[in-house]
Amino acid sequence: MDLHFGDSEPTDEERAAVDALLGPPQSSWEGADRDGTGPADLRWARGGRAARDRRDLLLPGLHAVNDRIGWISDGALDYLCRRLTVPPAEAYGVATFYALFSVKPRPRTVLHVCTDIACAPAGAADVLAAARDRLGPGSGVLVQSSPCLGLCERAPAALAVRAGETVRTAVAAPATPDAAVLAATAPESAPEEPAAAMAVPQAGRAELTLLRRVGVVDPASLDDYRAHGGYTALRRAFELGPAGVIREVTDSGLVGRGGAAFPTGVKWKATASQPDHPHFLVCNADESEPGTFKDRVLMEGDPYALVEAMTVAGYATGAHKGYLYLRGEYPRALRRMEHAVAQARSRGFLGEDVLGMGYAFDIEIRRGAGAYICGEETALFNSIEGRRGEPRSKPPFPVEKGLFGKPTAENNVETLVNVLPILTMGAPAYAAIGTGRSTGPKLFCVSGSVERPGVYELPFGATLGELLELAGVRDGLRAVLLGGAAGGFVRADELGIPLTFEGTREAGATLGSGVVMAFDDTVPLPRLLLRIAEFFRDESCGQCVPCRVGTVRQEEALHRIADRTGADAAGDIALLREVGRAMKDASICGLGQTAWNAVESAIDRLGAYK
Repeated sequence: MDLHFGDSEPTDEERAAVDALLGPPQSSWEGADRDGTGPADLRWARGGRAARDRRDLLLPGLHAVNDRIGWISDGALDYLCRRLTVPPAEAYGVATFYALFSVKPRPRTVLHVCTDIACAPAGAADVLAAARDRLGPGSGVLVQSSPCLGLCERAPAALAVRAGETVRTAVAAPATPDAAVLAATAPESAPEEPAAAMAVPQAGRAELTLLRRVGVVDPASLDDYRAHGGYTALRRAFELGPAGVIREVTDSGLVGRGGAAFPTGVKWKATASQPDHPHFLVCNADESEPGTFKDRVLMEGDPYALVEAMTVAGYATGAHKGYLYLRGEYPRALRRMEHAVAQARSRGFLGEDVLGMGYAFDIEIRRGAGAYICGEETALFNSIEGRRGEPRSKPPFPVEKGLFGKPTAENNVETLVNVLPILTMGAPAYAAIGTGRSTGPKLFCVSGSVERPGVYELPFGATLGELLELAGVRDGLRAVLLGGAAGGFVRADELGIPLTFEGTREAGATLGSGVVMAFDDTVPLPRLLLRIAEFFRDESCGQCVPCRVGTVRQEEALHRIADRTGADAAGDIALLREVGRAMKDASICGLGQTAWNAVESAIDRLGAYK
């Protein structure tokens, strides 16, 4: 490997940030002082493999520097690359891939103001403009617009991050100019973020399954979790054995809740049967779909449930290591999950001998850094491995060659948490919830023009109208976006659509991850569609031509027709259809394949430009 390092040197603070993660350097080749007083300079060939095996620490290393300094200098990047034996050119490509990192000098405090499709109609532009006006160049704060922060039930939202030896974060949601400025200038004085239960209007109801503990138990207390049925499912799993757990999950009819709806039992069985070892489990907690926040609420309100569910999944698939890839914009969820993992480990629920049953399993938390594409499973694997978060071509599939080239089972938070009631109530009882082809309960993220936004739990088969009635839909409803930016619109007279995978499909819509965003007639639909197009253009990884070029052409066409209607827009609409078909047919991953969905449905279903 030919490593070309520059002449820039890290500051003492940057060096300390990297060394806190990796330990002190062992030789001058790794960046130790070359004055003869430090470690020996001999470089042994036997160390090359060990150094390459630490490539996956690149993303945590970039976080360490960015958290301490607020940005990543050439000197810091070079030092990190020396420590990990990573070519600086590759590391630069990784650092510039993520929205939360900066390789240019910036203030230690960054205020992210969400301007995405949930926050824009709620006045996000006014908050952003006021914050920029009041926090000018001399304020020590960088104010920037942000894609969805996952706080859609409290739109508009802002997140302030202050770098330092201890990173400080503050959320302003619903954000006013005053609240946003306070969060950025004095995060320790910002109002306490509401509890996760505030995002669950049904909190405390006995009929809930997945949300029954949110708002009822202390999310920091392992004892409280156990007192409310915690770790019953894991004990049941040990009684059944790995094959028995997979059989129960298969018989329950559980399918993935991230949008693809792939049978979970099939995925687990395929992973468990692979002769190549080790096996890995990955929990995808990088929900970045605009309008989605259910996984955040689960992690903030019931973190031990995810720890238990990951342990069950690891046991079933033969994995002894689980990775929780957690969205970088979720500081509270990160704190809750770090505490839960540490407590579970200290009490014997994780580690070398889980519950004294001879099974070893542990969880490592990895933070994302602002990249929607990393919600795609193979892009997520690349991110964990210290590479750009670009999707891989399939086959081979992750159950054969996934994380680190080994068999990997990947599920999102909601899917994994569903495994717990399957084991406690039994597969037949679980399958009796919902419909024959869409079994169990489902979480829906409701936001927009409703009185009670939040996460709702309903059995599959409830209608869209029943869900919106629970949320208190406002007068003047014009359209509902199902599935988020990658989903599609339905009209206000189509509220009888059953909320199942097959029901929405037959209606020409998609259930996706469970986003239900209502828009009344005050929302300018052309501007909303333009924001969706801007989102996909920003979030495309650029790896394949259909998506890299198509998302730009889509945005350009929508810009041209945003203020025009009727015949003037006909040519651009025809172009949009052509570009949309190309993206759908030829893109490598789901981002490009779905980037046209919402625009297409708005044109055909809503008559957006008539």
